[in-house]
Amino acid sequence: MDIIKEKSYAKINLTLDITGKYENGYHAVKMIMQSIELSDDVILKKINESGIKIKSNLKFLPNDNTNLAYRAASKFYRHTKIEPSVEIELIKNIPVAAGLAGGSSNAAAVLRALDKMYNTNLGFEQLCNIGVSIGADVPYCIYGGSMLAMGIGENLTRIDKMPDCDVVVCKPQFSISTARVYSKININNLDAHPDTAGMIQAIKNSDYYGICHRLYNVMEEIVEAEHEEIGQIKDIMLECGCDGTAMSGSGPSVFGLFSDIQKAKKAQSKLKQMFTETFLTKIKTEQNFC
Repeated sequence: MDIIKEKSYAKINLTLDITGKYENGYHAVKMIMQSIELSDDVILKKINESGIKIKSNLKFLPNDNTNLAYRAASKFYRHTKIEPSVEIELIKNIPVAAGLAGGSSNAAAVLRALDKMYNTNLGFEQLCNIGVSIGADVPYCIYGGSMLAMGIGENLTRIDKMPDCDVVVCKPQFSISTARVYSKININNLDAHPDTAGMIQAIKNSDYYGICHRLYNVMEEIVEAEHEEIGQIKDIMLECGCDGTAMSGSGPSVFGLFSDIQKAKKAQSKLKQMFTETFLTKIKTEQNFC
């Protein structure tokens, strides 16, 4: 195939816990990640020249090795020993630097698409081995759906599918340095931890309200202490009838789960007046990788 279009889905963190720190400086995490329907389009075309070309609808995105999609293509070609000859177009809808794994998802989509384009049939394990060298969230984004992630995020366990619901995602007008948030975490001073086991059981039981009551991210308190918008967004979500809300990843995006579409639309409308990057979407229950 000379042209392949691949969807690149955002993720939210239903739970996010920090359980330790490795000697290399990385933190050990325990989190439940969930795909949502908010997505970018990733289009790959074979070209009649050597190299990897990147273009995007966002002019500020880099088109070199600092772009995760570029790095994914470069590592795929190196792994397969195929001569690079591809143009990658990123049509971005997922907010950038938002805690939604947009860049990691783009990288994962590139790996899946190249595997199809060249019929290399690398399989999930090989693609994830390539992906983890790009970023800790890339293996999850290759697969998608509902997963427990441990280690630095690369140790994945499939869990039951989360029940359908509407999701409002709101990114305030600032970005967060993930490294800076991690640097502020003192594991011994964390006041509370998510009920990860309880969340997994609630998902297994399709207990929607049990899921909503267990949403928790240990990074949220750190980010909210410096950015009051996090709490402001959560308050508006709840005022509009949200069943549960939390920050995703290292932020600053906040999401809310809704069982009532009209309440979700009300929340999106109210938040969009204040924060341009506000989206109404849904839980994505299917996996990306087959």
